[in-house]
Amino acid sequence: MLGHSHALSGLAAGAATLPWAPVEGTVAQVAWVAAAGGFAMLPDLDHSGSTVSDMWGPVTDVPSGAVGRLAGGHRWGTHDALLAPLAFGALALAAANLFWSSLVVMALAIGLALRALHFVIPGRAENTVVGNLVLSFGGAWLLLAHSPQPMWLPAAVGLGVLTHIAGDLITKQGVPLPVLWLAKRKRIALTPMRTGTTLEKAVLAPLFLGVAVWFVYANTGAREALDPYLQGLLSLG
Repeated sequence: MLGHSHALSGLAAGAATLPWAPVEGTVAQVAWVAAAGGFAMLPDLDHSGSTVSDMWGPVTDVPSGAVGRLAGGHRWGTHDALLAPLAFGALALAAANLFWSSLVVMALAIGLALRALHFVIPGRAENTVVGNLVLSFGGAWLLLAHSPQPMWLPAAVGLGVLTHIAGDLITKQGVPLPVLWLAKRKRIALTPMRTGTTLEKAVLAPLFLGVAVWFVYANTGAREALDPYLQGLLSLG
């Protein structure tokens, strides 16, 4: 799927899983949803030219080349539903214990979400290397400075990665058979839908957005804050 579809589906998954997420408080809830949305872009780090590799210039492009070679090319290792969450989750686990390393991981998630959702964000700062760095690290610092150490990062990474893989599973290119592709390269696909079709842009992406908004409303303090106003509007009607 397209980058913004992956990000929107990740945000929806993050918001929907809030009742079971290992986070407490509004700030940590926002961080969880944002991380799931950003990490839903992470598997595409396996090829140059993707939103992930281009985001911070050489800082992300150089690792992208190494990841692509290690993963066996685009839509192979980083799209393995068993190996990819474990590998990315292990890196997040190593980073979660320290503030500065968790800051980098959280900034990566925010930066990816900003790049993927640029079409609904005013201006172009999030599409520039410097602008994205400032916005993503600033947002990550604000979130992490006002919430406990994010030991939940591996879980958010796993959720985002699996959401990405599920999205690509319903496209024509499909995803590799978990682990078995190492012996014989074979992919599976559930539908013949191509990436970037009208179905994805006009139906799936708005659906993911609607689901994300609903579950943020239903699973956070937004419900208690907005319900009195909504009831007031209904009574006036």
